[in-house]
Amino acid sequence: MRRVFTRLFCCSVQLLRRCWTISQTELRVNEEIRGREVRVVTSEGEQLGIMLVRDALRLAQERDLDLVEVAPTAKPPVCRIMDYGKFRYEQSKKEREARKNQKTTDVKEVRMTPKIEDHDFQVKLKAASKFLKDGDKVKAQVRFRGREIVHADLGRKILTRLATELQDIAAVERDSRLEGRSMVMILVPKQEKAEKVAAKPERAAAKPEMAAAKPVVEAIKAENQQKSE
Repeated sequence: MRRVFTRLFCCSVQLLRRCWTISQTELRVNEEIRGREVRVVTSEGEQLGIMLVRDALRLAQERDLDLVEVAPTAKPPVCRIMDYGKFRYEQSKKEREARKNQKTTDVKEVRMTPKIEDHDFQVKLKAASKFLKDGDKVKAQVRFRGREIVHADLGRKILTRLATELQDIAAVERDSRLEGRSMVMILVPKQEKAEKVAAKPERAAAKPEMAAAKPVVEAIKAENQQKSE
């Protein structure tokens, strides 16, 4: 009796996990697939044609795999026979690797005063240069005290000079402007700026689980177009 109860409990836990996974990825798997007929494709991309859902499920079970609905809006919907658990594991692994390889960009501060001496300016210039070469952004600011704020143009001139001195390795992300009692400018490494300018808005890449279904969907569209002609 205890063995039966344990088995039922394990099955319930597995079912809950499967339902949670489906809701997270918005994919229907196995018995969650609705409708009467589906177009079936294997994990290798082989098209098996249109069949009843129960027949597709039986085929997946015979191969000890899952039936995953990858193109629910197609007519009929496209399903892929695959090892869904293995697929989710590999995707999670890739996402972890991608996060691990992401470079974090820090914002370093360089503070000056409107009466900064040339020697001190060179020290700040050297520090900003090092930050930029390390791939970090630089927040350069000139802090005003008391009535110095009426000479805000002095702060702008100092920041402009800094940007000019660093123009070979840096680009201005945000031009100098007054923030409270400080004149602030943001510099970024020139390579990062170039990448932003060169980047063009592209359509988001298709999800991996849709890759096998794409040629099938395109084939359906071509077939429908021929019929309409």
